[in-house]
Amino acid sequence: MILVVDIGNTNIVLGVYRNRELIHHFRLSTARQSTLDEFGVMFFNLFRMSDIAISEIEGVIISSVVPPLVNVFEEMCVKYIRKVPLVVGPGIKTGLNLRYENPREVGADRIVNAVAAVDQYKGPLVVVDFGTATTFDCIDEKSNYLGGAIVPGIGIATEALYQRASKLPRIELEKPKKVIGRNTVHAMQAGIIFGYAGQVEGIVERIKVEMEAPLLKVIATGGLAELIASEAKCIQEVNPLLTLEGLRLIYERNQ
Repeated sequence: MILVVDIGNTNIVLGVYRNRELIHHFRLSTARQSTLDEFGVMFFNLFRMSDIAISEIEGVIISSVVPPLVNVFEEMCVKYIRKVPLVVGPGIKTGLNLRYENPREVGADRIVNAVAAVDQYKGPLVVVDFGTATTFDCIDEKSNYLGGAIVPGIGIATEALYQRASKLPRIELEKPKKVIGRNTVHAMQAGIIFGYAGQVEGIVERIKVEMEAPLLKVIATGGLAELIASEAKCIQEVNPLLTLEGLRLIYERNQ
């Protein structure tokens, strides 16, 4: 079995694979102040509740967009799992041709998503990841990673309205029945949900023109992908476990 770990700004997502089958996956809040021992206890409890023997873990791979937590997780893996993890970064074999001006600037999660998307769907395609930021990652038919776009995530935009506008409340992210809200909460929900759906459609249309790819595949992933995909007609498929699958593939390519 291998353990795959994606450390994001908001959540840490874990997956346990037996061969190529994902048998367990978990989502934790990203606690930047937690120590390696606290994470170790968390992992131990998750494994125990899921009947996973730590001794069966043959390898670990980590991707992270939170640099301070990389060393914490590396040390935790050595101490509690007794494995030195593979960390996604420069020098790792991915199978992609990075056409970014400075490949070191590309977030590990974006690369991992692109690897999985190319393997499962083939290019040309764009992966829209609805995380702390909403990212658009473009890959052509020759597996060239071309770059993409980054916009503030839905959670960030929602929280900004609450914090910067005195009379606006903090709201739950739910899709309202109509775009014309009859109260403040519904009006905010309509603006966020339908506004982001329109934003996705607009950016994807521009990407299609630039890539000269009218039949571009659009794959969505991330915690809020389902919510927006139901309103953004350009999204063809939602794959919430895309990042975990990409980590598994990269692990295999580096053995």
